[in-house]
Amino acid sequence: MATMEIEFKFCIPAGRLKAVDAALRRGAVVRTRLQARYFDTADQRLSGDGMVLRLRKEGSRWVQTVKATGDNALHRLEHNVDLGTGAAVPAIDPARHAGTPVGEQLARLLQPADGGDAVPLVERQSTDIVRLTRDLRVSGPGGAVVEMALDVGKVVVHAGTPAQRSSPVCELELELKSGDVQGLVTLARRWSQQHGLWFSTVSKAERGMRLLAEQETVPAVKAEAPRFPAHGLDGRAIQQAVVASCLAQMLPNASEIAAGSTDEEQIHQLRIGIRRLRTTLRELAGLDADTSCFDAATWEPPLVDAFRALGDLRDREQVVKLAQPRLRDAGAPEVDPLAGDAAPPASSPGDIVRAAAFQNVLVSLIGFTATATASKPEDQVPLAADEARQQLRERLQRLHKQAVRDGRRFESLATEDQHRARKRLKRLRYLAEFAAPLFAKAEGGKKKKDAAERYLKALRPAQDALGEFNDEAVALALYREVAVRDPRAWFAVGWFSARRAAGATACRKALEEIGGAPRFWKKK
Repeated sequence: MATMEIEFKFCIPAGRLKAVDAALRRGAVVRTRLQARYFDTADQRLSGDGMVLRLRKEGSRWVQTVKATGDNALHRLEHNVDLGTGAAVPAIDPARHAGTPVGEQLARLLQPADGGDAVPLVERQSTDIVRLTRDLRVSGPGGAVVEMALDVGKVVVHAGTPAQRSSPVCELELELKSGDVQGLVTLARRWSQQHGLWFSTVSKAERGMRLLAEQETVPAVKAEAPRFPAHGLDGRAIQQAVVASCLAQMLPNASEIAAGSTDEEQIHQLRIGIRRLRTTLRELAGLDADTSCFDAATWEPPLVDAFRALGDLRDREQVVKLAQPRLRDAGAPEVDPLAGDAAPPASSPGDIVRAAAFQNVLVSLIGFTATATASKPEDQVPLAADEARQQLRERLQRLHKQAVRDGRRFESLATEDQHRARKRLKRLRYLAEFAAPLFAKAEGGKKKKDAAERYLKALRPAQDALGEFNDEAVALALYREVAVRDPRAWFAVGWFSARRAAGATACRKALEEIGGAPRFWKKK
């Protein structure tokens, strides 16, 4: 049976498992033992493509399953084949999935370049899970039936040695069986808030891969361009594609941080994702007249809070790392500007990401990307594709003009306005990145794409100049604080103060250069 899964998966803090278990058992539950074996090629080409192939014993029955990533954070392609009962473990056979979209994808991955026999599969890991399931009907418009599954157990890898390594599993999955996605979203928000759950992007198969590789930290996920649909493109679809692009960067990094990672690059990339999303909420709000779906006013405050809190933890340390070598080269006396900081911050990166308000926004945004457009009154329909592109043209042109105008008077701007100019430039860059594939798709293909790349390249000198100017402003403020208790910091205060005028001039010149950049969004 081929299906498109729509589900949320949440990690459960150890101290909340008992409460989640009790809450689930308030209805009729089914207990099943799930013993799965996961297969891949020796060079891990399936996992590298986001695909999972497994044999799983569900109670007394064996089921072979292949899964692949779908088109957003909620969707997964899946095909299951019931192999019946039996004590013996069936042989894995990719051909069982032939004739399905995910099966064709699997066959392509297993086909060698020389056209010979399919690449052999090897067992990589196994899981032993006790699952409690309960079907719950969610009241509300459209209704929804959701399967809730509490999984507790472990992932085990052998890695070809006598010693086994394992990782515990404690998670709650909510899968939409029928009805409206918003019913699933409502239930997910309720359970995540009541029990302190956090959204996770790490599958059981990926847990095993990390065990095999003895990998404690995974690389941070960076931004990618939106993927716009080939059909049915309108203002709402554009909003959904851009939000999905932001979430594709945010969710994996947030998932790692919520689980305890303090990796600086993951925190940095999560903040970039939040900034890109805030640009989306601000600049794309008018593409759909039904503002109840694109709820920027509700979504933005928790995003701002998380962005600032993560910045407070990261920015001072990063600025010091950049400033100290330069001060040392300039002959400054040694002083540690962070040595006198007060007690450690009350919130860790994980605390910030696990916060109920932030998790609530993530769940709501994921739901927004997966919600189909319903029929609406004429005054609430999304803009048509051409109208949406025209609105994006106007917004890009407005931000472009503001950047050039800020450049002409940058040296005379108040500090707060200089900072605002930097934020506007970032919005211009992100909106240009979002819009570039949209214009390339509709108005000239490669030429338009090349023009967009040239424009984005023309923004980089100004981004670099304003970024350095901002870093030095943060450093100056920090060393002024330190100078109150350590006079040696006055050297840094004087050094950074002396650089302000030249830095402002560099920003003005870099911003003025943007004025001559060819604007890819202009019609011929």
